[in-house]
Amino acid sequence: MLARRELSEQQIRQRLARRHHDPDAIDSAVARLKENRSLDDKRVSGALARSEVGLKRHGRLRAQRQMEAAGITPELVRRALDEVFASVDPDELIAMALAKRLRWGNLIEDDAHFRRLYRFLIGQGFEPDRVFATLRAHRMQRSQS
Repeated sequence: MLARRELSEQQIRQRLARRHHDPDAIDSAVARLKENRSLDDKRVSGALARSEVGLKRHGRLRAQRQMEAAGITPELVRRALDEVFASVDPDELIAMALAKRLRWGNLIEDDAHFRRLYRFLIGQGFEPDRVFATLRAHRMQRSQS
């Protein structure tokens, strides 16, 4: 179960419960995995944070939601995201997401297109004020060209 990717303690417990394992057996299995360090939520939080931000290019809020859904404690989520975002420029991340979304044309065509892009970027976990500022700057930049 752990061979393909890192799983949190909560994910392991859920998967074993879905397979109808006895709760006592689940507890002992989790204890063994923790003992031999195969199961470590701190390591999992770092891996998830790097994946969400570095590979999937999600913003902090979406990465936080995904990590909490995986059963990582809020404290570990905050620490892992702080560590990852120390080396990432959030504005650059938004700009890359916008460029990918606008791959066929670099223009924000009208207000409806602006709103769709805004909703998309908010859904990707970026802060609303940064998204709005980035979209406005992009629109102004293109209108001057």
